[in-house]
Amino acid sequence: MGIWQERGLAIANSNTIKKNKLGWQVPSQSGNGTYVVNLDHGEPFCTCPYYEAEHKKCQHIFAVEFIVQRETKPDGTVTETQTVRITYTQEWAAYNEAQTHEQERFVVLLRDLCDGIPQPEYRFGRPRLPLSDVVFAAVYKVYSTMSSRRFQTDLREAEANGLVAKSPSLTSGFRSLENSELTPLLKALIEQSASPLKDIETDFAVDSSGFRCSTFGEYCSYAYGTKRVHNWLKVHICTGVYTNVIADVVITGEHGADSPQFKKLINNTARYFDIHEVSADAAYSSRKNLEVVDKFGGTAYIPFKINATGTSKGSTLWGRAFHYFQLNKDEFMEHYHKRSNVESTFSAIKKKFGETIKSKNRTAQINEMLCKIIAYNLTVVIREMIEFGFDSKFLSLNGLQKEEELKPSNGFRNGGGKVNGI
Repeated sequence: MGIWQERGLAIANSNTIKKNKLGWQVPSQSGNGTYVVNLDHGEPFCTCPYYEAEHKKCQHIFAVEFIVQRETKPDGTVTETQTVRITYTQEWAAYNEAQTHEQERFVVLLRDLCDGIPQPEYRFGRPRLPLSDVVFAAVYKVYSTMSSRRFQTDLREAEANGLVAKSPSLTSGFRSLENSELTPLLKALIEQSASPLKDIETDFAVDSSGFRCSTFGEYCSYAYGTKRVHNWLKVHICTGVYTNVIADVVITGEHGADSPQFKKLINNTARYFDIHEVSADAAYSSRKNLEVVDKFGGTAYIPFKINATGTSKGSTLWGRAFHYFQLNKDEFMEHYHKRSNVESTFSAIKKKFGETIKSKNRTAQINEMLCKIIAYNLTVVIREMIEFGFDSKFLSLNGLQKEEELKPSNGFRNGGGKVNGI
């Protein structure tokens, strides 16, 4: 299955394709409008720019073909079968309880998560706010999806309820996210927030998605009328396929490559999860990526690119995997299709917390994105706590990273340096 078929399958599984008098209305994966696909005139047709330029099948055509299966009989008649969409049962009682009591449970879990944050040693100068309160306010603000000014009411209520010693001021909230020393701490909190589900998740999926920033890139040439374009961050995640909790994340600039991030994601995930399977699309197909999963006793279900061969080049695992992929594609695809869960994870984050990052500074943008993921993970833990009836037990921060890597310096109040990616 090529990259266009994979994207088409993801669109087909999204249940957003509709039939109209012109054919089929297929949404753009970027979220900018829809395209019309028609299969009734011999050669499939799509109104997307790729098809109009190349006259080759695009992901939108493949999406419709996955939904509509055609069969030509010997007598020349054509039968058209609508693909049956698989639906899954929902534990509605647990779901309703999780949704209706989420916020009250969220602040309790977030406070518990932040209690393990080490506080910088105080030596001189104006007394600082507790770092745990600063992180609590940053994540809670992202969870609320409100502006910093309107969020001040929630902070005052948190102070009244004993969740923070003193609510940070508006200025302190802005400055805290701009500090690069906060970035590794938030990264560790993501791993810690996923830890209560380490006995549930053994299969994972890896992929990336873009999150738009509120800032704009430079004009290529004002004289040629080039439109200004939003900057964006590329977020690479490893997510569990059962609960969709995010086990690890790497954030790069908009043009960060996918495959080099795979090893980092798997190595970090394996520190506190047992890995049985990892699925990813063909962009991650490489000998090194297969071997890193095998090193932890897992199996990587990554389809091979069209031009790939079974030549081992020193990797016997590559040759075995290639022949298994060629001879057992149906069995392979049963495992590989778990990868669609990573699309569901990104969709849930964007719908619940927005796909736009509001901060202006690049370091603050990265930290804000990490706060989104912490908030998302806590909502997943709340849902699973209700469904399975367990109490959250977060792993200690010092068990995830060395204490000296997490403990900010005494200069934490000052703005941090630039962070190109983490």
